[in-house]
Amino acid sequence: MTTSSAIGSDATVPHAVGAAAAGVWGDETEIAKAAVALASRRISKASDPKTTARPASALLADAGQTITPEGLGADKVLRIFEDVIAPATRAQDDPMNLGYIPAAPTRAALAFDAVVSSYNIFAGTWESGAGAIFAENQALAWLVELLGWPKTAGGCFVSGGTVGNLSALVTARQFARNQLGRHPVGQWRLASTAQAHSSVQAAAAVLDAEVVIVPENDQGQLTGEALRSTLINSHDVFAVVASAGTTNAGIIDDLAGIANVCQRFGVWLHVDGAYGGAALAAPSARHLFNGIERADSFIVDPHKWLFATYDCCALLYRQPELARAAHSQHAGYLDTIDREVWNPWDYGVHLTRRARGLPFWFSLATHGTKRYAAAIEQTLATARAVAGGIRGISQLRLLLEPTLLVVLFERPGWDDAAYLRWSRRLALDGRILCIPTQWKGRTVLRLAFVNPATEADHVLEVLAETTMDGG
Repeated sequence: MTTSSAIGSDATVPHAVGAAAAGVWGDETEIAKAAVALASRRISKASDPKTTARPASALLADAGQTITPEGLGADKVLRIFEDVIAPATRAQDDPMNLGYIPAAPTRAALAFDAVVSSYNIFAGTWESGAGAIFAENQALAWLVELLGWPKTAGGCFVSGGTVGNLSALVTARQFARNQLGRHPVGQWRLASTAQAHSSVQAAAAVLDAEVVIVPENDQGQLTGEALRSTLINSHDVFAVVASAGTTNAGIIDDLAGIANVCQRFGVWLHVDGAYGGAALAAPSARHLFNGIERADSFIVDPHKWLFATYDCCALLYRQPELARAAHSQHAGYLDTIDREVWNPWDYGVHLTRRARGLPFWFSLATHGTKRYAAAIEQTLATARAVAGGIRGISQLRLLLEPTLLVVLFERPGWDDAAYLRWSRRLALDGRILCIPTQWKGRTVLRLAFVNPATEADHVLEVLAETTMDGG
């Protein structure tokens, strides 16, 4: 057995790693060193803020045909990646990338993602990935604690909110089928508002379920009262999807009222907290989630507001055994696996699985939960400061107070074309990424703050200066 060594030391590593395969691939030692050096350069330098998507024809002209019978060699391919391929991608972690829901991974998470890839861990079963799964489960346990769920709750990391929502709803449907003892005469139904994430509609299509739209209140929320009226009139609803931070406006539904109604009707409550669920860690925002402790399942994407790398969604169940009953796969080559240990492939719509939760675990373990809470509080303060500053810019109008990290505002007098010209020009200049959206039937502007490095004064300076004219 080899012993551990200091970071960067190769005293215990064989002279020629992969020597047995050298007859096929050649000696790849220098290739690995060059790739690691490139990763180190990227992690340690600032991002390029320009939105630089380019036509495929332009990329082909600069990169050429990269897949050839003889191969191009690592040096040339790395140059193509660094000089052509990577610059044609958007920097998600730039402090002025405020479009969609961006990402701001810690450098610790970025670095450890490279480490995780180098270990090539299969993390679908405990037998093959016990150490990695143990670490992932410690990170999940912190989220369980934030939810106020029992310590027996748990789940796994999946690729993103779409797979997380689908997996939770598969579990909910199986639970409802077991309770009913049969398939309903018509379709299964699930209930949500029109503001729920688009993945809810996608999951319903996969499940061949009808989405029952519950009317929102004046604040755009799903409420217990409206849900009760809907469930009285709609049969065979197997799940309710509540939002803990809608993507477009950051609205948190009436979770306590919804939980009361779901309990009364015996309906599964799933909470989509893809980005907003991170605010459970912020003392100033925790009260907004009252009622979430009674949900049956929950998702949050650490690659959004928990400073992890793509792709990483935490999928959690209050009663994990219900997920195992819905998702466990069986075959001759699978049935030798110990089913009594924690096998992540039993909790989602997946089988093959990398240890995608480890970069999040490493960053969380390195920096500590107090720093995570402080980082989230800082971004909440930035969103509030920008909202307040917009009120002081005469040509702009704030549309609603930010609940979490999303700020909606408009520039009266601009039409759709003006909004698009302004957004595109500033993106290409690398000054700010702010994407128009639709709010109550009209085009408006939207900012999303997930990066503790974003400075409110800088954002307001750009907004005030660039929205003076007609777009």
